[in-house]
Amino acid sequence: MKKLIAAFAAVAAFSAHAETLTVAATPVPHAEILEFVKPALAKEGVDLKVKVFTDYIQPNVQVAEKRLDANFFQHQPYLDEFNKAKGTSLVAVTGVHLEPLGAYSSKYKKLEDLPSGANVVIPNDATNGGRALLLLAKAGVIKLKDATNILSTPKDIVENPKDLKIRELEAATLPRVLTQVDLALINTNYALEAKLDPSKDALVIEGNDSPYVNILVSRADNKDSDAMQKLAAALHSPEVKQFITEKYKGAILPAF
Repeated sequence: MKKLIAAFAAVAAFSAHAETLTVAATPVPHAEILEFVKPALAKEGVDLKVKVFTDYIQPNVQVAEKRLDANFFQHQPYLDEFNKAKGTSLVAVTGVHLEPLGAYSSKYKKLEDLPSGANVVIPNDATNGGRALLLLAKAGVIKLKDATNILSTPKDIVENPKDLKIRELEAATLPRVLTQVDLALINTNYALEAKLDPSKDALVIEGNDSPYVNILVSRADNKDSDAMQKLAAALHSPEVKQFITEKYKGAILPAF
């Protein structure tokens, strides 16, 4: 009985002194990584609450409006474009991992097999759409006006030998239409959710030199808070590096 009372007292003490940190995340791998660090943060007096989203808009909107403390789902180019377009001033806290973007097909085994007039879908947000086009250009499927411009759009294609029909759709929907198109450029988090194996299923995929490191994002007014810095440190721990390496088997790469 005494042990039980002591346990309840410990929980009560933790609840009284713990600082709550609510972080938005897409399901895979971001929410999984955050759930992994929860116990370590609890020991440091941080009660981490993970709120799962499946889109790329609301996590930023709700952090900017102070309904959430932080989010974990995006890379710096996407954040920069979002801030510019929406008039927000969200900031990066730290980089955590890299999710190479890949091209997938349920009909063809090689990019060379794509027929003339093939239907291709890419993400409809500015940076990931441009990122998809850069990957196709690097693979020699198309040629862009500027092969370094992450904000490239289909209008910037100057050579399209196969006359690919490129459409832009919301990133989260791309795995669901994979069987309806010839090729889909899919972010790794959504590919994993759809049970695709980027290291085996992608016809072409970004290399380890990709600059699109996924970052923990907050506001300037809470970036340096004790709880936020404890979360950043936890996300850079050797345990998290091992977790990412072993769980995702090369589909996702630690960036620290």
